[in-house]
Amino acid sequence: MTFVQLIDCKTSRVDDMNRLLDAWVEATRGKRTATHALVGRDRSSSNHVVEIVEFPSYEEAMRNSNLPETDRIFREMVALCDEMPQFTDLDVVRDAQLNKDTARKVFEEVLSTRDYAALDDHFHEDYVEHDPANPTGDLHGLQETKENLRGQLDPFEPRFTVLGAAADGDLVSLRFEAVGRHVGPFMGIEATGKDFTLTGHVTFRFQDGKIAESWFNWDNARLLAAIGLVDMPQP
Repeated sequence: MTFVQLIDCKTSRVDDMNRLLDAWVEATRGKRTATHALVGRDRSSSNHVVEIVEFPSYEEAMRNSNLPETDRIFREMVALCDEMPQFTDLDVVRDAQLNKDTARKVFEEVLSTRDYAALDDHFHEDYVEHDPANPTGDLHGLQETKENLRGQLDPFEPRFTVLGAAADGDLVSLRFEAVGRHVGPFMGIEATGKDFTLTGHVTFRFQDGKIAESWFNWDNARLLAAIGLVDMPQP
């Protein structure tokens, strides 16, 4: 279970505090178990600072606390504070990364079932798609995107699985797998009934909670080889 520690302190030496945290990051390189650290300053009280540190589990947090470098930095941090910092230990019971959840849903629910009408719920009306495998170039707008998806997905009826996801600000990157069968005409080739599996990556940019732009890279050569359009070199 993910574990989060909140460190609440008052200090007039915020810049020194930031430098101290930089020193901790460097000193614990290759040893620390923390995965995410965030520092916020209270807008209504400039000397009120809260640090939020995330760990994979409580046990990993304790292992991090036992590092001699962590103990030394903690003592220096206390010296920078106007009073003793307050600590709050939290077991995370919900971690809703909303954009990442939407991106996963688009692949595993919407595209896997070819529910093109549902795209309106998840894509911005001014959506732009970049895909070097698309011979027509970038796609602009939902209508053009839906038409392209019908041409790409309907002949294969793929099922998508998200293999990994990472979020950074308004960007979400996914690694996905598609498994399907050639069941309809595609690029002049009638259905072959051949199965295929391919992988790919996409980065989505979100705006107002919807996908506004995307960059795709996927193993289209493997798909084309599966239906006999190209030859794949043998290993």
